Amino acid sequence: MVDIKNCIEYNRGSIPLIISVPHGGTTKCDHIPRRTNGIHGIDKDTIKLARELIEKINNIFKSKTPSYIISKIHRAKIDFNRNSSEAFDQESDLAKRIYHFYHNKIEELILHNLETFNRSMLIDIHGFEKDKRPKGFRDVELILGTNNLESLYPISIPKRDWGKNLRGKIVKKFNNLNIAVAPGHHLRREFVLTGGYITTKYGASRIKNSQTIQIEFSDKIRLYDENLRDIVLKSLAQLLYEEFG
Repeated sequence: MVDIKNCIEYNRGSIPLIISVPHGGTTKCDHIPRRTNGIHGIDKDTIKLARELIEKINNIFKSKTPSYIISKIHRAKIDFNRNSSEAFDQESDLAKRIYHFYHNKIEELILHNLETFNRSMLIDIHGFEKDKRPKGFRDVELILGTNNLESLYPISIPKRDWGKNLRGKIVKKFNNLNIAVAPGHHLRREFVLTGGYITTKYGASRIKNSQTIQIEFSDKIRLYDENLRDIVLKSLAQLLYEEFG
C-alpha cells in the first residue's frame, strides 16, 4: 500500500510565498506505470536547491518561513507540470490520486495565503542543461517564465511597468551581479521558457491576487558551481525578503 504523503512533501509557512518542485523526484514507484509520452528526465538537484533556498529564506526572515510542496516521484511516472490528461498513465488510479493530491495541496496553500495575506506568490523551480540551449542564443544561468507576465498580472500592463514586479527585480539584481538571466537583454536572442502548466494554472490571469513565476536554474548552478549557487540563492532570498518581509 502506497502512502501518498510519502510521495509528496509539503508544509504551510507563515509568509505568502510557496516553493514548488515538481520535477526533482527520483522515486520510481513500482505501483505506477511509466508515462508513454512527454519528457521523462528529471531536473536534477532541484530538490536540494529548493531546500537550500528555503534555508536561506528562513535565515533572513528569522521566525518566518515559506510554504513548500515537493514531489518525490520520478517524472517518468508523473509529470505534475502537465494537464492531468497528459501527466500520467490514465489507467493508474494511484498516479491520478497522487497527481491530484499535489495540485489540491497547491490550491490549499494559495487559498490560505489569500485569506491570510490577501496575496500569494508561487515560485515553481525547474532546471535546464546549458549544452542543450539552441545555437545562436545568449548563454544564461537563469530563465524566468511568467507567460508573458500573465502569471503576474490579470491584464496587460504598460511596458514602462514591466520591471516593477518580482521578475523585473530578479532581472535587475542578476544583471548587476553579471549573472546572465533571461529575459534580460532586449538586443540579443533569448532562450526563453514562458512557464508551464503550474505557472499558468495558478497565476494572476486565473486567480485574483495569486502570482506565479517559473525559475529555471542552469546545471552550472545546480550541479557544478557551489559558489555561484550560493550567490544566486542568497540574492534570491534577499529579494524575497524585500518583497515579503
